[in-house]
Amino acid sequence: MSLRAERVTWERGGALVVDGVHLAPRAGETVGLLGPNGSGKSSLLRLLDGVARPTSGVVRLDGEDLSALPRKRIARSVASVGQTSATEVDLRVREVVALGRLPHRGVLGGDRAADEAAVAAALASTGLTAKAEHPWHRLSGGEQQRAQIARALAQEPRELLLDEPTNHLDVRHQLDLLGLVARLPVTSVVALHDLNLAAMFCDSLVVLRAGRAVAAGTPAQVLTPELVADVYGVRAEVSPDPDTGRPSVRFRPGAVLAPRA
Repeated sequence: MSLRAERVTWERGGALVVDGVHLAPRAGETVGLLGPNGSGKSSLLRLLDGVARPTSGVVRLDGEDLSALPRKRIARSVASVGQTSATEVDLRVREVVALGRLPHRGVLGGDRAADEAAVAAALASTGLTAKAEHPWHRLSGGEQQRAQIARALAQEPRELLLDEPTNHLDVRHQLDLLGLVARLPVTSVVALHDLNLAAMFCDSLVVLRAGRAVAAGTPAQVLTPELVADVYGVRAEVSPDPDTGRPSVRFRPGAVLAPRA
């Protein structure tokens, strides 16, 4: 894996938001970042993307300190998809996806044939070829998120960072989107809230609490009743799915535990 965080800490506004986290995904795997609101998931993604610099520790890309690399160099290897993608700009879907080619353009422009091929491949990978000429603002929420992933894929990255990409999507679009991410031939790090979605689509999980990684491993290793109670403060039943063998998390009425003293 060319992108890795080595014991990174980030103090922001006087608060410790990431605390000594180590993350080194294997090439091609999908890593899920879990944890309650404010646990540091989005902050860790910002460090991995190079838009924020750790207070201590280092993020490396191909062995080099990410903070010392030009932004365009990073964008040729690492692509990000944020939580929201709303825009009032009147663009076609193809034009939105083509924005992913900007890191590959120099002062004299880029290779037009390569740009067109990359955009076409990204549209095909996300199932949006038929929507390429449609106005962006007329897409559904799920289609807009897929278009943002297509824009990221047009960068031709090796690593893809996604910050809660299923927010505001219905169940069908959540399943569709994460299924797409899991099938992509890149290494993905995705912040999620839904434990069952993480168990279904992620190869490995890292659980954060107050900025610190408190568990890491396969979904079966990480998602235990004890972990859910400790990190989320709720009782849960966890058992293997009969079809996939992956853990399935169930909650009952009255599952919320009393706050710790």
